[in-house]
Amino acid sequence: MLALSKVIFIRNANQLVTLQGSSQAPLVKEAMSELGIIENGSVWIEDGVIQAVGTDEELLAKFEGRLSEAEVVDASGKLVTPGLVDPHTHLVFAGSRENEFNMRLQGATYMDIMNAGGGIHATTRATKAASHEELFQASFGRLNQFLRHGVTTVEAKSGYGMEWETELKQLEVAKQLNEKHVIDVVSTFMGAHAVPKEYKENPDEFVRLLVEDMIPKVAELGLADFNDVFCEHGVFTPEQSRVILEAGKRHGLIPKIHADEIEPYEGAELAAEVGAISADHLLKASEKGMRAMAEQGVVGVLLPGTAYFLMAESANGRKMIDLGVPVALSTDCNPGSSPTVSLPFIMNLGCLKMGMTPAEVITATTINAAHALNRGQEIGSLEVGKKGDVTIFNIENYMKLQYSYGVNHTDIVVKNGQVVVRGGHIVEELSLS
Repeated sequence: MLALSKVIFIRNANQLVTLQGSSQAPLVKEAMSELGIIENGSVWIEDGVIQAVGTDEELLAKFEGRLSEAEVVDASGKLVTPGLVDPHTHLVFAGSRENEFNMRLQGATYMDIMNAGGGIHATTRATKAASHEELFQASFGRLNQFLRHGVTTVEAKSGYGMEWETELKQLEVAKQLNEKHVIDVVSTFMGAHAVPKEYKENPDEFVRLLVEDMIPKVAELGLADFNDVFCEHGVFTPEQSRVILEAGKRHGLIPKIHADEIEPYEGAELAAEVGAISADHLLKASEKGMRAMAEQGVVGVLLPGTAYFLMAESANGRKMIDLGVPVALSTDCNPGSSPTVSLPFIMNLGCLKMGMTPAEVITATTINAAHALNRGQEIGSLEVGKKGDVTIFNIENYMKLQYSYGVNHTDIVVKNGQVVVRGGHIVEELSLS
C-alpha cells in the first residue's frame, strides 16, 4: 500500500459537514437534517485517525508548531463530508444482464424474468462459472468506481450461488477485496437470495440446508458479519425468513432482510420482531411495519435506484422519516435491478423520488448508513477518534450536491488518512487496477 504522510491537514472547507454527536445511534426525524456544518472548517488526521475538527483558525492555533509535518489539502470553496458509506450492494458477481433491461422496456416484470430463468438465476450461472480470480478482478474494478464516487466503505452480499461452493467463493473474494483494496468491504451472507430450481417443490429442505449447514460454516470461518434473506412472495415466506434469521443469530450473524419490495409481505414487521439491524427496499412496507421499525430502531435502507431502474414507484422515504424510522440510502449495486456505483446519483433520487431533503440524504449516506453496518462508532461522521475517511466535493455547499444532479462532483477522497483520489482520479501510486 502507498506510504503517504502520517499527517493530513484538510483546510478551510467552505462547508465541513461533521454530523458530530451521532455515533451511538442513527439519526431520526428532524435530527436527520442537523449536519453540524462548520464554515471555513478543517480536519487534522494523524496515523489514519481524526485528531481534531474545527474552524481553520482553531486548528491553526492548535497545530501551528507541526504544520511542516502535514500534507496539506486545500478545501477552499469546497464541500467536505465524511466518506460516503454504501450499506447494501451485491458487489461480487459475474456476467451482465442488459438483455433483461430490454425485456422490461417491453413490459416484462422482475418476477416474469426471474421465473423464465433470468434474474438472479442468470447471475448465479455466471458467478458459478467464474473463477475466484475473475470474480476478484471484476469486483476490484467496481470498487475503483465506487471510490471515484466518494465511497469509502461498502457492504457486499453473497447470494449468487445458493449452494456452498459458490457462496464460499463469493465470501472469500469479498474478504480478499477488503484486504487488498483501500475501501473497507463489509460482508453479508445471503444464501437465502432465492430458492434454487432443484428445491422449487420443496423450499423447506433448502431452508434446512441453510440453517443446518451453510450458516454454521459461514460463522465458523468468520466470513460474514450479517445474515440476509429475500422475504418476498414466491421466494421466502415470513415464516421461512424468521427461521433463517434466527439461525443466523444463534451463530452470531446479525439479521438483515430484503423486505416488502414487490408486494406487502410483513417483512418490515418481521425485521422489528427479530431485531434486524436493517430492513432494505421497503417499497410496499405497511405503516404498521414502519412504526414497528421506528420503535425498534431498525434502519430502513432505501434503494431508489432499484425502483428507478425497474420503473417502479419508490419507497416512501418521506413518510418513514416522519414516522421516526432511521433512513439510509444505498445503490443496491447489482447486475439485474440496479447496475450503478453512483451513490451521489442515489442521493439525487432520494430527493427527487422519495421526498427527502438535501440534508437528509447526506445523513442517509454517511452516519445512518454506517449504523446500518454496525459501524457508527468508527465511520460516518467527522469526529475525534474516528477513521480518517473524508470525501471532498468540488462544489460550494451540500445543497448544490443535489441541485446539480447526475454529476459526479467528487474531487478528493481521503481513506484512513491517505489521499487516494485526487482531481476525481485514483492516485497512480496505489496501482488500483
